[in-house]
Amino acid sequence: MSDVRVIKAALLGAGTVGSGVYDILQWQKDEMPKKLGAVVELKKILVRNTKKPREGMDSSLFTDNWKEILDDPEIEIVIEVMGGIEPAKTYITEALHAGKHVVTANKDLLAEHGKEVLDAAEEHGCDLMFEAAVAGGIPIIRPLKQCLAANHLTEVMGIVNGTTNYILTKMTKDHMEFADALALATELGYAEADPTADIEGYDAARKVAIMASIAFNSRVTFSDVYTQGITKITAADIAYATEMGMVIKLLGVARNTDTGIEAGVYPMLIPADHPLAGVNDSFNAVFVHGDAVDDAMFQGRGAGKLPTGSAVAGDIFEVARDIVAGSTGRINCTCYKNLRIKPVDEVQNRYFMRMEVEDRPGVLAAIASVFGNNHVSIAQVIQKSVGEGTAELVIITDQVEERHFKDALLVMNEMSIVKEIPSVLRVYAQSE
Repeated sequence: MSDVRVIKAALLGAGTVGSGVYDILQWQKDEMPKKLGAVVELKKILVRNTKKPREGMDSSLFTDNWKEILDDPEIEIVIEVMGGIEPAKTYITEALHAGKHVVTANKDLLAEHGKEVLDAAEEHGCDLMFEAAVAGGIPIIRPLKQCLAANHLTEVMGIVNGTTNYILTKMTKDHMEFADALALATELGYAEADPTADIEGYDAARKVAIMASIAFNSRVTFSDVYTQGITKITAADIAYATEMGMVIKLLGVARNTDTGIEAGVYPMLIPADHPLAGVNDSFNAVFVHGDAVDDAMFQGRGAGKLPTGSAVAGDIFEVARDIVAGSTGRINCTCYKNLRIKPVDEVQNRYFMRMEVEDRPGVLAAIASVFGNNHVSIAQVIQKSVGEGTAELVIITDQVEERHFKDALLVMNEMSIVKEIPSVLRVYAQSE
């Protein structure tokens, strides 16, 4: 291998994903000449504490000095797996300005500052790859940018957070309440000590912003994505969904409509026969609809040391091939449109509503009248007596603009016959 080109790289971060990338590069070293026409070799690994032992990693590569990497002309690829916005944003931007190619797994940065770093890459003719930023080991960024580039994509949706999917799976299959399922997810390592970003939907929203930007060729940022988590889902909601032939999943949904882009993350009921309904535990899946390809689904491990490391290493290989071929900077920012982002009040959905009402004649008619006065059509109703003059009413609506449903909800909350409305969820309906 003495005559094979060696491409030097630096790894920023030696945590879970960083160690996975390190391992994969070692495993692949002998095959790189055939796969890439070169060998990628780590020269430096940026860590906070160079004295901390990291099993299986060569400690002689450790440095806590970013300038050693930035100012080293031999280092052509910078691999950022630190996470967070700073100092990652500074390091990535400086690396690109120095003419170094960047591979990153940083969804937080890309969802909020993607344009800035992509513009820097384009300005300096550098590759900026970020497959691992969405859905771990599942290939979705490259398919959206390349394989499906000949489509007008109208919808990209899916389960892009393994923690919440694991929790909802346990609630569905083992009839657990939310708190118990979260405790189990934490015990097994699926949930962080502070699970807020997962259970409130923020992690998924960042991924939706990135996917929507690429799919629709128009910038969508984290703040554009309407977000609702799963903390209020109960075993009762799960049971009614099952009775109605549906499953509750935390879905990220982005649509490109004639009146603008819709982007949201929320728990939704989906038909039990939908391909996403069978995606359980910590698995992720992304569902795409295009005018030429029709429907396509990508499924697999959405996180973890090796699945995410696989996506990062795949990007490193792609950059190495580009360097060897002298064709770097081919595909950077693809947001050449400036489409309107629709406010959530204009978004159309179906709704699931569970309420406790007085158990007497005329109540359902009164509820139906409020819906009708606010342009809401009822598709399905379940009514059960729960004793002491109280009935539980579960209603699923037809598609309606959110603002009309909210207007009806305001009226019902003031009605004396309505004792409580403990649950309001959206119901997935395929875009027309």
